[in-house]
Formats: sequence, structure tokens, C-alpha cells
Amino acid sequence: MAEEPQSTAEAPVATETKVEEVVVEAKAATATEETKVEEVVEKEEEKKEEVVAAEIASSVSFKEESNRVADLEDPEKKALEELKQLVPAAAAEEKPVEAIEEMVVPVAAPEAPAAAVEETTAAPAAAEVEAPPPPPPEEVSIWGVPLLGDERSDVILLKFLRARDFKVKDALAMIKSAVRWRKEFGIEELLGDADLEAAADADLEKAVFMHGVDREGHPVCYNAFGVFQDKEVYAKVFADEEKRQRFLRWRIRFLEKGIRELLDFNPGAVCTMVQVNDLKNSPGFFKREFMQVTNKAITILSDNYPEFIARQVVINVPWWYLAFNRMISPFLTQRSKSKFVYAGPSKSAETIFRYIAPEQVPVQYGGLSKENDADFSTADAVTDVTIKPGTKHTVEIPVSETGVLVWELRVLGWGVTYSAEFVPTAEGEYSIIVSKARKLAAADDPILKNTYKVGEPGKIVITIDNTSSKKKKLLYRSKTKSAATEAI
Repeated sequence: MAEEPQSTAEAPVATETKVEEVVVEAKAATATEETKVEEVVEKEEEKKEEVVAAEIASSVSFKEESNRVADLEDPEKKALEELKQLVPAAAAEEKPVEAIEEMVVPVAAPEAPAAAVEETTAAPAAAEVEAPPPPPPEEVSIWGVPLLGDERSDVILLKFLRARDFKVKDALAMIKSAVRWRKEFGIEELLGDADLEAAADADLEKAVFMHGVDREGHPVCYNAFGVFQDKEVYAKVFADEEKRQRFLRWRIRFLEKGIRELLDFNPGAVCTMVQVNDLKNSPGFFKREFMQVTNKAITILSDNYPEFIARQVVINVPWWYLAFNRMISPFLTQRSKSKFVYAGPSKSAETIFRYIAPEQVPVQYGGLSKENDADFSTADAVTDVTIKPGTKHTVEIPVSETGVLVWELRVLGWGVTYSAEFVPTAEGEYSIIVSKARKLAAADDPILKNTYKVGEPGKIVITIDNTSSKKKKLLYRSKTKSAATEAI
């Protein structure tokens, strides 16, 4: 029997199916090639970052010393005592010449009666009378702490001594210079400047801001130079000398307020801060006015704010920073150089986490800290896990009370598949899918947050499938809230 001819209706369907398969295969091949290209580019970028880090990395890692006098070495104690003896004399030297001349003044004798004049013809018409003893030298204070007073004064003096390798004369000269500069710059008046307070607009607050503390309790200051890439913002800050001086004064005022409000000069307390300098999109050498202000700020800070930085974390380091680093390096002591840590774009978040816990790091820098978060704060610790390429990682969150479980997580760079389910403790119960498996890409929101209303004991099982060829950093935390609180 002859074969029946194929239905004409089925032929187009088969053809369309084959076409779709070819298209799918072509898309898959294209995606694979794009992925390979991205991986090659990323590896090349990583190599460049390693070269940058290797060239500007310090050979010595800085370790902060104790500010307790009892912990000092004998030569350091001796230097401190010697400096304390010299500071009062230095303060007296700073008094105006007129004040010294007024210590002894001629005073005219009172007019005598005529008879008395006749009887004592030898009496002088006027006599030099010694003036009352001058008032004691004005007490000199820096950052609200007297240079001589209590244990806090010792901490201040130790900053100057360490900045000059415990060379007493050099430390004394630095103190005198800093006191003189503070008067000329008008630091005390600066703190009460209402106009500068009003100048702290949204752009400047994005460029320089304090946020959280590091793993050792130091307050952290972020400097995001990329804000000045905007032409309008740049012109508003650097267009002319008056604007540049105003910004410099605003920046010094910001630092002074931070020192007084966040630091504690008692021995054993935190009296230094950490700086995170973000060079992403920084104007750099390409803007002369920006470099002028930067160089002037570096000079002011190095001359008048000794030993206030515990760590300098420089992230998103571009190629041009090598030249900049060579330029400023001669002006930095080995001690200062040892405080710097550098990271390129792909290593920035990882480097920050070495010194600052993820719950303290702002979202824009890879952490989970964000303003006006109704569920979590910096007090809620974050767990971080490294997921190897091509592997799955599960997170189990046990729940034994009724309420609403809330959790949030992020995988830096995403590029993973996420799913979550609730697994009851009781045998025979079925698991409940909380979130179906879905691929999360770099374009998605940086933080994923989920909630689940718990009605029985069990656990939430979160699965992260890292199908990429790169290791991934997972951050997550959770807490249980009462149903009543959640309703409010």
C-alpha cells in the first residue's frame, strides 16, 4: 500500500517549529558569545586593577597604636613629658607684642596740694609705678580640648608627636603652626557660620557624608568625587576662586563638626575616622580647578589635622590615579602611606567589607544600609557568603513563632537564580513555594526583600543558583515581626 501524502496543514507547523528551534539556538549561541566576551573583558579589567594595586600598594600595613600613656614606650613617654613642658612657653610666644609691652606701664603721679609742693620741693612730679601682674596666658584649645589639661590633652599631643615621629621640636613647631592657622582661618567662627550651613545642599551632601562605623568602631566618611562630573554641580563649586574658597571652608567645617561630634579624645576611646574615597567618574587631572582645590585641601589636612585617619580606602581606582599617586607620594610619610588601601571597580565592595561590615555600608557601595528602612537597621547583622562558580547555595531560616518573617538579600552583580520555599517541621506536610525560581540580572534592584506570614513551625529555604563562571558574594539577614506590628 502506498504511503499517504503528508497533510499540507502539518507541513507549515513542522517548518515553523524548526525555524523557532534555529532561532532559539542562534540566540543561545549569541548569548554564550556575549558572555564569553564579557568574561574576557572582566578578566582584563581585573588584571589592570591588580597592576594598579600592586604599583601603589604600601609595603607596610598600618596598625593603630594605643593612646594610653601607660602603654607607651619609655622614649615616647619622655617625648610627651618634654612636649608638655614646652607647650606653655610656646603659647606665651604666640601672645601679641603689645600685650608684653603692657606688663609694665608708666603711671602719672596724682596732683599734690600747693602747700605740700612748697614743703617737699624735692618730690618728683611723676613716678613710674609697676602695673599689676599680667593675666596668665590665654588657654589654647584645639577641637574643644585644652592643649594642657587632662588625659584628653595627652591624646591631642600624641597626635602631633606621632605625625613627627616623636621629634619633640618638630611636633612643637607643628602645634604652633596649627594654632596660628586655626586663628587665621577662623575655625571657631566657621562652626557658627549660618551661610555655610545653608550651603550644604543635596549635591554636596552626596559628595561628602558620614555613614556608619567600621568594624573597630571608627566613624566612616565617604567622599564621592563622581558627583562633580555633573557640569552644573561642578560650576557651582569650582567655577571661580570665591566658589572654590567657599567649598574649601565648607569642607573644613564639615570635618571640624565631625571631629567634635563623633570622636572622643579620652584614652582608649575612638579618636580617628575611616575615609572611603570613591574615584568613580572623578574629574581627576582633567579639571584644573578640581585639582587646585584637592591639592590645597591635602596640604591643609596634612599640616593641621595630624593622625585623624585610621584608614584610607580608595575604591574604583582609575588608570590616571597612578600618576596622581606619584605626585602626592613625596608629601606623605611612610606612616601615612601605610594607611592607604586601593581597589579597582570589581574589587571595591569586597575591599570595603574587609574593614566595614555590610550592614554599615550604604547600598550604593554594595552594602545593605539604607535610610528610612522600616524593617532593618545597622544593628541587624548581615551574613556574607561566597558562592563558587557553577554551584548552588541554600540559606535556611528556622521559624518557631507566629508572626511575619522578613528577609532581604543581595548578590553583588546578581547574575544568579533565586527561589524560596517554606518547609513545615511537621511530617507529611507539603512545602509551600514562597517565590518561584527566577533569574536576577544586574539591572534588577540591588536588594531583594521578601516576607512570609508564619503560622506553624518550620523553615524558609532560600536557594541561590550561581550559573556564572565567577564567584559571587551573597549578603542576607532576617527577623520575625509580630503580625500586629506588620499591620501597623
